[in-house]
Amino acid sequence: MIEETFKAENKGVRWYVMGDDDTIFFLDNLVEVLKKYDHNGYYYVGMNAESIISNSQFSYGMGFGGAGFAFSYPLANILVKNLDVCLKRYQDLHGSDHILQSCVADLGVSLTQVKGFHQIDLRGDITGLLSAHPQTPVVSLHHFDMVAPLFPAMDRRQSLHHLMTSAKVDQSRLLQQSICYNHPKNWSVSLSWGYSVYIYEKTFAPSLLQVPIQTFVEWRKGARPAFMLNTRSFSKDPCEIPHYFYFDSVEEYSGGGGKRGQVVTSYVRRFPRRLPPCMASGNHSANIVEKILVISPVTRLETEGSRRECCDVVHVDKENVTTIKIRPCLEYEILG
Repeated sequence: MIEETFKAENKGVRWYVMGDDDTIFFLDNLVEVLKKYDHNGYYYVGMNAESIISNSQFSYGMGFGGAGFAFSYPLANILVKNLDVCLKRYQDLHGSDHILQSCVADLGVSLTQVKGFHQIDLRGDITGLLSAHPQTPVVSLHHFDMVAPLFPAMDRRQSLHHLMTSAKVDQSRLLQQSICYNHPKNWSVSLSWGYSVYIYEKTFAPSLLQVPIQTFVEWRKGARPAFMLNTRSFSKDPCEIPHYFYFDSVEEYSGGGGKRGQVVTSYVRRFPRRLPPCMASGNHSANIVEKILVISPVTRLETEGSRRECCDVVHVDKENVTTIKIRPCLEYEILG
């Protein structure tokens, strides 16, 4: 009877998505991610936590409810039919997401992990994580009340609204990392679209720049090892400490006369660096830069089976403004 009612009331539904009341979903990206999977199959899509202790306490195979997870319709249908038996079997487990993961396992289905679902079982400043996002669409962010505001000089509410300003223009590129170099000045540039730009006064390989700086701390104080991801620790070396620029504004231009449109995002220095310049050979100080303009195309970015977008530092003018242009990587192009 329950199964028949479920089918009757949910005709035409493809996916069921669950999340906490403090979970922020980026719906365009969520739709694009779920489109990659056959909704007629048995899919349980989500991600575990960034914290080792959280996964150890619950399950490494669990889609955390704060990050959000999705059931395809056929999986939800058989789950409902067996739900009473399952709830009785796992009545001693803590957390609805852990119970559901156990119920799904009983049905012979495992978690399909998607890195864009973010539980954020971290504390403090997560800017390092967001500035080196994995090459996948950001789908969700959780625990805003447990971390510092995402932007300097803003509170949590203002920070979220500000991030959504860039998300409304292009969710597909939001937080996507591009890396490029200004070789005459010996600069390495790491861009997190719609969020931040880091300029290093030394050439660093992409394999290093893709590793988040550990601006955050462990979910449970003293837990070691703490994280499910590699991190870079803070350094006192000015060559290893970037100049920080944060998203300020976005403008979309439609183009005309047969020209393609473009999006221009701006990033500004929110606080002085107060460090000596890097003394590496060939170095030029980036202290003169106060604002960065990033030009990107008005096209949806596809990350599945694709390379990260490349970028070029095309201009550093006398008014302390640097311009960066995002483009597809050339076929045999190597960064650095």
